[in-house]
Amino acid sequence: MMFRDREEAAFRLLAKLERYRGTQPLVLGIPRGAVVMAAIVAEGLEGDLDVALVRKLGAPGHSELAVGAVDETGKVTLDATAEELGLDADYLRRERELQMVVLRARRERYTPARTPIDAAGRIVIVVDDGVATGATLAAALRLVRAKGPARLIAAAAVAPPEAVRRLSREADEVLVLATPEQFHAVGAYFDDFRQVGDDEVIRLLERFARRKKGSGDAGEAG
Repeated sequence: MMFRDREEAAFRLLAKLERYRGTQPLVLGIPRGAVVMAAIVAEGLEGDLDVALVRKLGAPGHSELAVGAVDETGKVTLDATAEELGLDADYLRRERELQMVVLRARRERYTPARTPIDAAGRIVIVVDDGVATGATLAAALRLVRAKGPARLIAAAAVAPPEAVRRLSREADEVLVLATPEQFHAVGAYFDDFRQVGDDEVIRLLERFARRKKGSGDAGEAG
């Protein structure tokens, strides 16, 4: 195992991102597991925390096999796998709509009282716990890029070299802790790769918001 758990991986990423402390970066976690890591990075860098809402598009009968991804605006990023499998437009449209239902529900649950934090003109770090094809993280990066960040960084615990190359075309900087040539499922690189639920994501976002508000209030009072 390369990592004990997501928390350890997050602190290792944080150590490599220290130069961004004091720049108030916006740290976006890809739900659900990566939000655990993003919260640690955001707190350590004294930045802001939010989610990057994207979902992979699964292959027929093999939902874990990504053939592309869709972001919360509905924009689709397809992999070469989609063409190799001969997937037609009707299947991709149905899969897109299924994932959009999930994305809309997550936005409503995760940040019901506010809009997404604006990425324009900011240093933005998009965090994923692990990357297989890169489709999901690439879609998240394109979503953020369209909002005009000053600098866009992709950060992940583990990814195969070909995915890193793919992400390098989307981000200004790619930081990946481990890039094994013979890549297995992401969970194979963690001793503890437990499932993270929506309730935990909500709790992390709310706790971070309270801490930021408390720090801001204390600063104004002083």
